[in-house]
Amino acid sequence: MTRVAVQPRLLEWATERAGFTSKAIRARFGKYQQWIAGEGYPTLNQLQEFARATHTAIGFFFLSEPPTLAVPIPDFRTLGGQRPADPTPDLLDTLYLCLQRQDWYVSHARAIGAEPLGCIATATTRSDVVQTADSIRSILHFDLSARQHLSSWEQALRHLIQLADDAGILVMVSGVVGGNNARKLDIDEFRGFALSDKLAPLIFINGADTKSAQMFTLAHEMAHLWLGQSALSDATVAASSDHAIEQWCNRVAAELLVPLQAFKRQYSPSADAQEEMQRLARCFKVSTLVIVRRMRDAGGLEEERFWSLYQSEVRRLMQIMDCKTGGGDYYRTTASRVSHRFIRALVTSTLEGRCTFTEAFRLLGCRKMSTFNELGHHAGVAV
Repeated sequence: MTRVAVQPRLLEWATERAGFTSKAIRARFGKYQQWIAGEGYPTLNQLQEFARATHTAIGFFFLSEPPTLAVPIPDFRTLGGQRPADPTPDLLDTLYLCLQRQDWYVSHARAIGAEPLGCIATATTRSDVVQTADSIRSILHFDLSARQHLSSWEQALRHLIQLADDAGILVMVSGVVGGNNARKLDIDEFRGFALSDKLAPLIFINGADTKSAQMFTLAHEMAHLWLGQSALSDATVAASSDHAIEQWCNRVAAELLVPLQAFKRQYSPSADAQEEMQRLARCFKVSTLVIVRRMRDAGGLEEERFWSLYQSEVRRLMQIMDCKTGGGDYYRTTASRVSHRFIRALVTSTLEGRCTFTEAFRLLGCRKMSTFNELGHHAGVAV
């Protein structure tokens, strides 16, 4: 029986990186304690199973030391004021899957003669925040008057995603790795990222976050695209990043969602803060978290009161999110995870013979022809 002389510290590294406790990994691999104590080695089959369980490339276990892994795009996260830990397999697998989808879409766009998007990389951090926000709002047609017919800010979020899709930006929202519901993404690790490209700009939003936080993340990543910059972010409404780029993107995001001058005309600082927060959220069709930030920006909230309101609202929204159960509509969920624009292009290309079904199934995360057909139909392709 073939055994692999793997270094114990590599097994421990893979275990910690995948988020397993020592107790949990021992429950799955009864001889784990012996392996890390150097009292025996796993068989090749056991090592392959261990690699699958920890989402680790098996080649890493043949190294002498644990590798240093980095994200393949600029990392602007500041998690609790500390340097981010090594990326988890969930984050890296999500990033690489989105990069593969983007690469495919770039090739598709070139094949059909698509024109580059003129809005990408048109700003710098020296650009005026208000003018940049106006530019994004104009390109997406997300002005205040267009929101008035919407019933809620939740609908406004769906509308904003659709407008981005119409403008040529791939927006993918998922709380899991690919389509694997057992691999949930952690909002404490990241909230979103942008992959800049003039033919296939892509925004990924961590769907494990509240809908209210997702709205700000989308606006923040949009600002990164206007800079022409790929970035991994931990963008929050209340963020005070050390990075000048992140500070600029946060300001643009807030201005995009709620123009400060329009806000000041509507805002009554003397009114009850809770009631005013709810009223203005309905007025501007944005989340209450964005409104709380704008109340501070307008000078209506001191820092201590701002944090009290913000944290209270986060707790309330998380409780609402926790109470929601059920898997929802599979095809609607998958379309959100993968992007309507991407699905339409991939299904059409496959049916026309320019992409293999094997490749299409892999990029969509499906296994059955019936699922492929239904996803195409849901995205507006006549299959």
